[in-house]
Amino acid sequence: MIVADTSVWIDYLKGIKARHTDILDQELLHNRIITGDIIIAEFLQGFKDEKDYNQAKEIMNALEYHDFVGKEIAYKAAQNFRKLRKKGITVRKTIDVIIATFCIENNFPLIHNDKDFDPMEQYLGLKVIR
Repeated sequence: MIVADTSVWIDYLKGIKARHTDILDQELLHNRIITGDIIIAEFLQGFKDEKDYNQAKEIMNALEYHDFVGKEIAYKAAQNFRKLRKKGITVRKTIDVIIATFCIENNFPLIHNDKDFDPMEQYLGLKVIR
């Protein structure tokens, strides 16, 4: 089981050919992809057209769902954010720290196309599929 970040889903649906979209394509055929509350919200908010929104919602509904945010993940995400800040790293989006923390705590690898995850891999032990 793996988690695909919103950045990968957006590129995938735009038809962008890249390593991360190729990996997602293969994972969709052979493994279970996990999604969750914050990825769904972040992903679906970008659709202007109702038809596109509904198609994207169907994709998310077909995936294995987990709640990414709960009290324990919130505490651990705050700790992770603070660890990175102490190293002089400021992550632009709290949502990325939450996604990474969920993956770390549940031992799920992440596919992403977002440089904000790089220090989380380096300093927090986030597993990334490349």
